[in-house]
Amino acid sequence: MTEPTDTTDGSMRILKILSFGFAAFTVILTIVFFGWWAMKDSLVFGGEEFDRVRWATAAPTAEERCYRGDMANDLKQRVLARGMPRGATMMLLGRPDWEDANQTEYDLGHCLWDTHGLRLYFNEQDLLVYTRIVQH
Repeated sequence: MTEPTDTTDGSMRILKILSFGFAAFTVILTIVFFGWWAMKDSLVFGGEEFDRVRWATAAPTAEERCYRGDMANDLKQRVLARGMPRGATMMLLGRPDWEDANQTEYDLGHCLWDTHGLRLYFNEQDLLVYTRIVQH
């Protein structure tokens, strides 16, 4: 039987160090990604308080493609309350850009790398259940 050489021990040590480094890098990258994902709404869509007039008159321009995005998180967190009637949300936000029986959506513009909307979900009694920023 042959005895392991110093070269084999050195190669194994380098392989173990590289494996540990790759595992640590993967864990750190995962934490950063999911941290960003969890805070994305407040970082990207949370810059300004909701302004009813600005919301109603907002339109995309070459400089401001995410024309309603800055107000979306404030709407979700502070303005739109669970249990709010659908009619009250429409009085506040205007006519939705899209709607069906239990959902309405308001266009936020081209935010980040894609088009986003603020979607409102209603129950059978037309009361607001929850809101979500969606990507198209």
